[in-house]
Amino acid sequence: MRSNYLFTSESVSEGHPDKVSDQISDAVVDLFIGRDPEARVACETLVTTNRIVLAGEVRCREDVTPTIEEIEKVARETVKKIGYEQHGFHWQYADFACHLHGQSADIAVGVDEAGNKDEGAGDQGIMFGFACDETPELMPATIHYSHRILERLANDRHSGDAPFLEPDSKSQVTLQYENGRPVRAVKLVVSTQHAKGYDQGKLRDYVKGVFNDVLPEGWMPNDEDAIFVNPTGLFEIGGPDGDAGLTGRKIIVDTYGGASPHGGGAFSGKDPTKVDRSAAYITRYLAKNIVAAELARRCTIQLSYAIGVAEPLSLYVDLHGTQADGVTEARLEEVLPELVRLTPKGIRTHLGLNKAIYLPTAAYGHFGRQPANDFFTWEKTDLVDALRQAI
Repeated sequence: MRSNYLFTSESVSEGHPDKVSDQISDAVVDLFIGRDPEARVACETLVTTNRIVLAGEVRCREDVTPTIEEIEKVARETVKKIGYEQHGFHWQYADFACHLHGQSADIAVGVDEAGNKDEGAGDQGIMFGFACDETPELMPATIHYSHRILERLANDRHSGDAPFLEPDSKSQVTLQYENGRPVRAVKLVVSTQHAKGYDQGKLRDYVKGVFNDVLPEGWMPNDEDAIFVNPTGLFEIGGPDGDAGLTGRKIIVDTYGGASPHGGGAFSGKDPTKVDRSAAYITRYLAKNIVAAELARRCTIQLSYAIGVAEPLSLYVDLHGTQADGVTEARLEEVLPELVRLTPKGIRTHLGLNKAIYLPTAAYGHFGRQPANDFFTWEKTDLVDALRQAI
């Protein structure tokens, strides 16, 4: 590992067009799973100027299957909660079209449990989980602070403390690492949609104040040229009216900001039989517990699956040379499947994923969040003692 370097991550707000799509898709997942915990959902959303389009495959118990009107209602309520009441994109007046249809029987037969056959993976693929000790949440610092900056903007907008803000925004944080640890910010970027005619100087002062509040003490750049706020100037036309949005286009924002490999599969809009989602959650859970147990300061885990097959095809652990004395990747690869069954059903059972818990994941990252009740269970560190005893 390099010791001294710069690293950058970005985030996008709940009002970014792609994130609007992710949130609508996950609201649909929650609607179906809330009715039937065994529902199957693969929902893609397109948003553009005053238009919302859903497509994909679903399966649900017939007596509780949501109607088109109910699906439309949750889609519009999601957009309303984000805050879109603009001429070019309005929660109430945007055209809505739903093209969800039944799940393929060919996929269903591979996934479903039957007789002596265990539930199979919903698709082939590779999934990665990651953790490091750069923040208390065991996340890379660059993506952590990128998320927190935009959360602060959104909270100020919703509370009325910053009524000049509109929902669409992006952030980017570049940190200086010395001896492998983040020590200061060297470049900071925010582009945020704002009310028509709002003074750019006042906006810059406000955003600088957010940077100062969110970043650790002493991390702010001294050079004014290192801070970029709306570098193109006005940002009045935004959201789906300014740029079309699609589900699943912000997979690096959703995960580790580029600090870890990514298998390529998106999360939002998918029920937990889809290992793109559930296996990414369990690999994060395992990696986080390894770091929390102080077995290593940095951990990457990969799982792979074949469609219709229950057991993973492979498990890979990389501690990046940061492991404690006596800890080896090979030993962890033996221990982890003994602590958690890594089949789709085993993952869903261990993490309690067959619940309506997904809408909150669809903005500001699926990882590094605070576990509470049934939400973000993959962020718990309840495997620490078992890992220490096994190793």
